[in-house]
Amino acid sequence: MHPKSKEQLSALKAVAKALKVDFETEKSPYNPDFVARIKESMKQVEQGNYITLDPTKSLWENLK
Repeated sequence: MHPKSKEQLSALKAVAKALKVDFETEKSPYNPDFVARIKESMKQVEQGNYITLDPTKSLWENLK
C-alpha cells in the first residue's frame, strides 16, 4: 500500500494492529527535498513547461 499522507499511514497501522497483522514501513533512501524538486519538475513537464535541445547544436545555441 502507498498511503498519501501521515493520517492514512496512521489509519493503516491502526487497522493492521487491530487485526494483529505484521506491518512494516520503508523509509525512502532519497532526501525529501530532492524528491519534492523531482515531483515539481514532473508537473512542469506535464504542463508543457520545458525546452527540447537540438543535438546538432551547442548548448548555448539551444538556449537562444
